[in-house]
Amino acid sequence: MASSEPESPVMTSTLMEAICDPDNIASAVHAVVRNKGAPGVDGITVRLLPGVLQARWPEIANQLLQGRYQPQPVRRVQIPKPAGGTRDLGIPTAIDRVIQQAVQQLQPLWDPTFSEHSYGFRPGRSAHQAAAQAQAYVAQGYRIVVDLDLAKFFDRVNHDRLMAAVAARVSDRRVLRLIRSFLTAGVLHGGLLEASREGTPQGGPLSPLLSNLVLDELDRELERRGHHFVRYADDCNIYGRSEAAGRRVMASITRFIERRLKLQVNAAKSAVAHPWQRSFLGFTLTEEPTPCRRIADKAVARFKDRVRHLTGRNRRVSLQRMIADLNPLLRGWGGYFGFSQKRELPSLDGWVRRRLRCAAWIQWKTRSRRLGELGRLGVSRRTAFAAVMSPRGPWRVSTNEALHLGFSKARLRGLGLACMENAART
Repeated sequence: MASSEPESPVMTSTLMEAICDPDNIASAVHAVVRNKGAPGVDGITVRLLPGVLQARWPEIANQLLQGRYQPQPVRRVQIPKPAGGTRDLGIPTAIDRVIQQAVQQLQPLWDPTFSEHSYGFRPGRSAHQAAAQAQAYVAQGYRIVVDLDLAKFFDRVNHDRLMAAVAARVSDRRVLRLIRSFLTAGVLHGGLLEASREGTPQGGPLSPLLSNLVLDELDRELERRGHHFVRYADDCNIYGRSEAAGRRVMASITRFIERRLKLQVNAAKSAVAHPWQRSFLGFTLTEEPTPCRRIADKAVARFKDRVRHLTGRNRRVSLQRMIADLNPLLRGWGGYFGFSQKRELPSLDGWVRRRLRCAAWIQWKTRSRRLGELGRLGVSRRTAFAAVMSPRGPWRVSTNEALHLGFSKARLRGLGLACMENAART
């Protein structure tokens, strides 16, 4: 359970000195450089950051300790959402990212006060643990889920409510001014500065910690009501035994979120349903007495769309380059979705290999080149000729014996292709 009271502000009256501690700043610089990321409005890259910060740090530290530091506006960029549309990201300058990272000094102070049902952006907690806890509730007989989707959560955080929650835990006024200045720094978009009257921009190191602070009030309310729930950032699932009870919970919690937290529930994406009809963190459950985790259909569809893009006929890059571009996706996907209990990864590995065989066939274009390339790969002329003369299209030909022999699993592995099944085991 969460602590009944937040961390005493008395213990945090000299927090700015701890934030500016040389070891803490060095650790923050290392984290920002390691995470890479695009430059902010000042154009300073993470490669230039250490040298720039070394020259400017005495002045910056003095401003921080006096409570006078003013962050620069964030640079707005738009990235595609997995399900369509775009998401606005606010990219702080590299220097501001270092300071936000240094403010993560707050994490150890606040984390013990957060709910045991909160799993996102917390040390020692993960999406896998959240998915496993959701599975455990369903196995215990809670076979109705209230799946809450908060509309544009990061854009709609109320600054005054957030700062009140911070002030309950931190008494150092310099830190309070610094956090509010990050919230109100503004956004530079298309050469114009837009004021930030609400929200905490996605893209900065401090946003995840602040989001947990905002939603801690929701966690406490759900605990007070005795609900079985799991929250990972702004994804919250509440589990119950009947659809009627689920609908009552959906209505009452929606009122709490919208009236008390000043946030909005996306009615179109929220639902009361059986868990196997919904996905949570990329997983869903099987409809069995002992439910198993499996990869959600939407996650598989997004994965295949990404692979199709990377192996598309219009890319005009070599097979080796395609493999190099695919590997980060395959390793990341295998490492995360290997948590599934239904062993979908071997089949998806096979589908990726088929995409590569299809890509090679398209690139070879002419019959004479296809015959020659298959010969160089050690395929007999008779087998190669049968493939070359086939009237079928590239996708159907990719299952042909000649292409399987020429681009065997071992050969593609020799070209560096990562295996998701292997990534899941590491």
